[in-house]
Amino acid sequence: MTKQVKKGSGQPKAQEISVEETTVQAPVMEAPVKPTAPVKKRRTIKRTETLLTNAEYEIPKSAGIVFMLPQKGITVYDSEMDTVREMRYCPNEPSIWADEQGDKARKETVAFREGKLFVRRDQPNLKKFMELHPMNMSNGGTIFREVNKKKDAEVLLKREFELSEAISLVRDKDINELLPVALYFGININVPVSEIRYNLLNVAKSKTQAFIESFDSPQVQVRSSIQQAKDYQILNLKSNGCYWFDSNSLIVSVPVGQDPLDTMVRFCLTEKGSSVLSLVESKLDKLG
Repeated sequence: MTKQVKKGSGQPKAQEISVEETTVQAPVMEAPVKPTAPVKKRRTIKRTETLLTNAEYEIPKSAGIVFMLPQKGITVYDSEMDTVREMRYCPNEPSIWADEQGDKARKETVAFREGKLFVRRDQPNLKKFMELHPMNMSNGGTIFREVNKKKDAEVLLKREFELSEAISLVRDKDINELLPVALYFGININVPVSEIRYNLLNVAKSKTQAFIESFDSPQVQVRSSIQQAKDYQILNLKSNGCYWFDSNSLIVSVPVGQDPLDTMVRFCLTEKGSSVLSLVESKLDKLG
């Protein structure tokens, strides 16, 4: 801003004094930076995995208080010798093969007590006898099996994870993605959506793996298209053949005793039937 001094009569000319106003900005105070809290390291929990030293065998079905495992005349195939050999458990012999045992070999009863039998680590001949015994379920038998808790837990865990995945598919998939699967498993789709999902849930629980795989199966999608084409009178499926509904022209013959729908689905999955499938899906798309 400039101030002027008025001139008086007979007075010398006053000089103009220019005074500039200077604006002084206050220093900007930065907000204090809060120190970042250190990431707390997760504490490692000590664990020691127990290694089993004894083998355990069980009879899944009721076996009574004591079950004697047969030893007389037990013959099995010896893959090392490529021949059938007789085996028996003699605790004073290093081998289970009768032709390798001495004259003083003494057989001992192998007994399950309340459906359980434990084999110590220092009984390798008994372990091998149990492994090769024809009554062992791993050899096609039906009486006893080796208990492998780690393997059993892995199998059960995998089964539970698959079931969880299947249930998630029923819950999260759009109904239009579920309908082909429902048709594939023979579920009525002309009911409320909640009922369709509930029926699919039962399938997911009883046929878990097949249910999960059905979402990526071309056969499921093709079967759904053929079923819809039948319902919309695009196709006419008869016991002797599959026809176009409007022209009654034959698409493919149905062998005696076979299901027309299954026959049509198999045909559409072939190179020859792919053009028919494309036409069917085009007609369905026009219907909305």
